[in-house]
Amino acid sequence: MSNDHLEHLAQFKAALQTQGLDAFLITDAVHCFYLSGFTGTNGWLLITAAQEQDYLVTDFRYQEQAVEQVTGLRIELQGASAVTTISELAQQCGLKTIGLDQEKVTLAVYAQLKEAMPQVTLLPSANPATEIRKRKNSQELQFIKKAVEIADKAFLHLLDYVRPGLSEKEIALELEFFMRRLGGTKNAFETIVASGERSALPHGVASNRILQDGDLVLLDFGTVYQGYHSDLTRTLYIGEPDGKAREIYQLVLRAQEAVLAQIQPGMKANELDAIARKMIAEAGYGAEFGHGLGHGVGLEIHEKPSLSPRDETVLEPGMVVTVEPGIYLPRWGGIRIEDMVVITPGGCEILTKSPKVLQLHN
Repeated sequence: MSNDHLEHLAQFKAALQTQGLDAFLITDAVHCFYLSGFTGTNGWLLITAAQEQDYLVTDFRYQEQAVEQVTGLRIELQGASAVTTISELAQQCGLKTIGLDQEKVTLAVYAQLKEAMPQVTLLPSANPATEIRKRKNSQELQFIKKAVEIADKAFLHLLDYVRPGLSEKEIALELEFFMRRLGGTKNAFETIVASGERSALPHGVASNRILQDGDLVLLDFGTVYQGYHSDLTRTLYIGEPDGKAREIYQLVLRAQEAVLAQIQPGMKANELDAIARKMIAEAGYGAEFGHGLGHGVGLEIHEKPSLSPRDETVLEPGMVVTVEPGIYLPRWGGIRIEDMVVITPGGCEILTKSPKVLQLHN
């Protein structure tokens, strides 16, 4: 376990003490990695509130990997099942109440745990790590910046690669191979390449459609580096953009730039959304901007906070979010521009460096 994970674990245990629980059970891979550094596919953590000892439960396949990756937790190889081993540990530690992540634990696992340890009160609870993960430390920011840098280089490569005659899937594959060669471990999400009328689909994953002159091409992609994600959207026009394309592109760009100029810690997430939404609505396209302005990014491509009309999270330094207004017109196309930023004490640092150009020259 790196100092990074030890820091997260210490913050988690401090937060856990305020919940009045004896311990908390982590069953999902993302939070297991966040708190321990373990990357295996079978790992449960039993984190105690007051006791010094915490546990990683895994199986024989990952024994050596766990020893290499994890310090600060005791490694327990599961017996008949992880549930059985957790039950035995709970009894050894004298645990009376254990919190379960209400967003991750399935009803089936809950039933198994309840049957295995009837003496323990199991309480579906908010996972303290979800709150801690909103604010990235310097190591996390370094990984995120590298993931963003890889995506930026991939976009510059695309400016020379994209041309009529290619299919959307060919572009998506080129992106993936290029980002892998630069050190990305996998796609951050299924790559979106949506051309022509398909660009009106906000999440139009790559199809067999062939690009043509006069197409809008919406590109939304990212990579993962050391577990951390990037997210980038640009929209290109093949050929000479018409007046409508230029008008809508400039509107989306102005809305995004207005948000980037006004971001400050202490603002609420929905206040940022309102800046862009008001500008787009006043131009007559309010109904065509149907998604939130952005979202947190980190170990998952969508994390808290959400820059949406309903999220009142107060922005704090260290939060990493996307800013991605968009307008989508059925049977015409769509335009979205997306950057990743980190909130700073004085505003924000724009992590994404890709040029914001509409016309494709090749």
